[in-house]
Amino acid sequence: MADDNLRPIIVKRIKKGGGGHHGGAWKIAYADFVTAMMAFFLLMWLLGSTAKGDLQGIAEYFSTPLKVAMSGGSGSGDSSSVIQGGGRDLTRREGQVKKGTQEAPKKTYDLKAAQADIERMEGERLKALKNRIEAVMDANPNLKQFKKQLLIDITTEGLRIQIVDEQNRPMFASAKAEVQPYTRDILREIGKVLNEVPNKVSLSGHTDAHAYSTGDKGYSNWELSADRANASRRELIAGGLGEGKIVRVVGLASAVLMNKDDPYDPTNRRISIIVMNKKAEENATRDGGAVNVSSGAEAGAQINGQPGATAPGQPEAAANPAAPTVPAVPTAPAASAQQGAAARSNEAAAVQQILAPRNAESVAAAAGEAAQSAIGKPR
Repeated sequence: MADDNLRPIIVKRIKKGGGGHHGGAWKIAYADFVTAMMAFFLLMWLLGSTAKGDLQGIAEYFSTPLKVAMSGGSGSGDSSSVIQGGGRDLTRREGQVKKGTQEAPKKTYDLKAAQADIERMEGERLKALKNRIEAVMDANPNLKQFKKQLLIDITTEGLRIQIVDEQNRPMFASAKAEVQPYTRDILREIGKVLNEVPNKVSLSGHTDAHAYSTGDKGYSNWELSADRANASRRELIAGGLGEGKIVRVVGLASAVLMNKDDPYDPTNRRISIIVMNKKAEENATRDGGAVNVSSGAEAGAQINGQPGATAPGQPEAAANPAAPTVPAVPTAPAASAQQGAAARSNEAAAVQQILAPRNAESVAAAAGEAAQSAIGKPR
């Protein structure tokens, strides 16, 4: 009976289910946010690693987007405006420089100034060489006594060194190309000094106006002066001068006199050594280059005050442009056979005597008593 009074306990189990579907729009928004943040941090990283110059270019690019958009590139011409014709470019700002329109400054070279600097340096080098030769002569007691026979000056061709004869002290044996012992010492000392500079060297032999009276038939002052110049070349090389530095060896006989007032003066017998500058070297080595020599009386500077020399620095020039040109007799492969010397009008007859066959009758007929009295004197 007791069981009839109990109430039954009913347990109702309710199965709970998920809520209704509300869509996935939030996922799209979240993805956009993450993408934007990634792009932002990527931009910040790029800006931090970009050079300052590149940043300036990027800023200029974004500051004028309309101008860049309207520009048609290289195929549309140089104008960046879509409106053809005149008028003010609205896209251009004051102080703005068009990219690619500014030309790089061109480098200019003053050739005349460069040439002047080269000539100045050559002049200083030749002056130093002149002082060096003088010091060598003064330092050697055996050579110092011959200093009066050594004339050094600066000419348009370079440094000229002339070794002249004296009345009782000739450089060569009479009427021969045999070098005297003291002349050999002088030439070898000069050759040693000249090898210290890179300049090329030119030699020329000179005689006085005495006619050649001995030797083989046809042998004249032309051959004698050329042989003496070549003998001097050998002594310079023996003293230490490089053989390749000699570019010209010529014999000029009496065509270029040092003392024009006295064609028979011993000082007219001399050897002229020219340490050539760059311009003279180019003229000498050029095909057909002329031999530019002048009288030794026109020396620009001298050592011993020989008569006939001019003030220091005077350029070498022709005394009489109307004088006839006398060809030189070369004795070296690099010697030139052309000589443009200036001479007085009364020298023309003497030059013709030298070129004519040398015998007693022709000399007497051409030069008269003056040439006959000169025959047999030392040269």
